[in-house]
Parts: sequence; structure tokens; C-alpha cells
Amino acid sequence: MAELWTNYLWPLIIIVAQSVLLLVVLLVAIAYVLLADRKIWAAVQIRRGPNVVGPWGLLQSFADLLKFVLKEPTIPAAANKGVFLLAPLVTCVLALAAWAVIPVDLGWVISDINVGVLYIFAISSLMVYGVIMAGWASNSKYPFLAALRSAAQMVSYEVSIGFVMITVLLCVGSLRLTDIVEAQNSSWGLFGWYWLWLFPMFIVFFISALAETNRPPFDLVEAESELVAGFMVEYGSTPYMMFMLGEYVAIATMCAMTTIMFLGGYLPPFPIVPFTWIPGVIWFSLKALLVFFMFAMVKAFVPRYRYDQLMRLGWKVFLPLSLAMVAIVAAVLQFGGLAPK
Repeated sequence: MAELWTNYLWPLIIIVAQSVLLLVVLLVAIAYVLLADRKIWAAVQIRRGPNVVGPWGLLQSFADLLKFVLKEPTIPAAANKGVFLLAPLVTCVLALAAWAVIPVDLGWVISDINVGVLYIFAISSLMVYGVIMAGWASNSKYPFLAALRSAAQMVSYEVSIGFVMITVLLCVGSLRLTDIVEAQNSSWGLFGWYWLWLFPMFIVFFISALAETNRPPFDLVEAESELVAGFMVEYGSTPYMMFMLGEYVAIATMCAMTTIMFLGGYLPPFPIVPFTWIPGVIWFSLKALLVFFMFAMVKAFVPRYRYDQLMRLGWKVFLPLSLAMVAIVAAVLQFGGLAPK
């Protein structure tokens, strides 16, 4: 019995407690990220944005949560009810599961597995299923068209994201996310991070992340002028809220991955006092918020692409560019004697 407690039950309790803590912190952070998104958009358009619920509108996201939870869900009569309700759950659970391997500080990670990058890549690929299930189960042609569009878009940009990850992994020699951060730990500070050495890939990854998460200017899945409201058009109340939550958690995941792979993760910008006094989790959060601010600004001032332009960018520009960079980086590391041991 003592062995069962020591080897199985106690570690399980610790993992569950860590997971619950991570989810609570993440969900509260997402509530304020959503508020920040609306505030930044409002500021660019010279208006106030949410400012009524709570001081400076700080409780607006929680009021929206209450509104969605208390509304009555409606399911179309012709819909496949089981798949219709399962789709938002799949999207939300997969988005949250990705955070199990993200190190927010040295040792601050639920599961520091040695294939962390593959895990993230697999989870982001599986999120397409939630979209396809929602579009198909609605039994309506507009959601179905939007779901097919979304699947094609996400698959297209996952290819270039995969090649970008490969360029980083060639430099690191490991699939563990903590190793990727530590590989950028040098006396050069922020000039030793990969945003500088792999700058074209940094830009490709950022733009591909916008497309992968259906953010403007690539939000063609929800293009009101063409597809009403996309694959979510038949959804309301809590299922709709779960789709939106999954989307914003996926955006936060992409911000975290950009931070880890190109901006040094939890490392300070300069390895000297007073920067080293600040905890790594603070640096990680600030960098992720900076990336999200860039996401929000793109939404505010870049016009929406046409679908053919989106596909052309993915397959005819980003795919050849990222493939060429993989070959160039591999050649430089090999013949320059810089390859990780």
C-alpha cells in the first residue's frame, strides 16, 4: 500500500494539482488577453472599447462568460447532435492540452518531455478536427464550406510552420522545449536569440501562426461577407464560447511558441544585473504579451486577404522559402562546424 501511494497516487495528485493551477491561471490570463485585444483594436480606431463593466472595463470578459453560460443553447433540428456538441469540446480540450509541455520558467512545466515540439505540432494538427466536425454536423452548406476552407488553410500553413521548427531544431539538436530555450542562453543576451540568426524564419513563423489560428488578415473561415460566420454560424451560448476560448488559447500557445523558439523563452534580455533579478516567468509573460500585441495590431490595420491570395502565399512563397532555409541552415551548421553535438 505504501509503495502504491509513493509511486503512483502521490505523483498523480501532484500532476492533477499542477494541471488545475495551470488551467486556472491560463483561463484568467485568456480573459484579460481577450480584453486587451478589444482595447487595442479600439485604441487604433480612436474609441474607448469595453469600459463599463468594472473599473476601466476589467470585468467585461467575465460578464461575457456569464452571458454565454446562462443563454439557452439551440441545436438545429437537422444537425447531428452528438458530433455538433462534441466539436467545441474537442477544440477547447486540445487547445488547453498543448500547455502541458510549455516551460514558463526553468523547471516550471507540467511535463518536460523530450519530444515537446512534436507534441505541440500534433495537438495543433488535431485541432482541425473540431472545425471539420462543427461544419459537417451543422448540416448546412455555409458551415460546411467554411470548415473545408479552414481545414485547407490550417493544413497549408502547418507545412511551413513545420519547416520553420526544423530550422530551429537543427540549431538546437533537441526536441525538448527547455533545451531550445537553454540553447539561446549566451553572453550576447537578446542578440544570441534565434529571432536574429533565423530572422526570415521568425517572420514566416509569425505570419503562419496568424493563418494557423484564423486571425485577421487570414480570418477567411469567418468572413462575414462570404460565409456568414463560418463553421460556427449555427452555434450559440456555451458551445460558441468554447470555440472562442479554444481559438484564443491556440493564439496564446502560438505566442508562447514564438517566445520559446525565437525570443529566448524565460531568459532575460541581458544576462546581467538587474535583469537577472527578475524571475523568468515574468520575462516569459512579457515576451508572449509583446507577440500578442503584434497579433492584435495586425488585426487592426491589415486588410483581409482573398482566399486564393492566402493559398498562394502559403504554397508558392512560404513553402519554398522555408524549405530553402532548412537546406541553408543545415549546410551552414555542417560545413561551418557549428552543428550541435
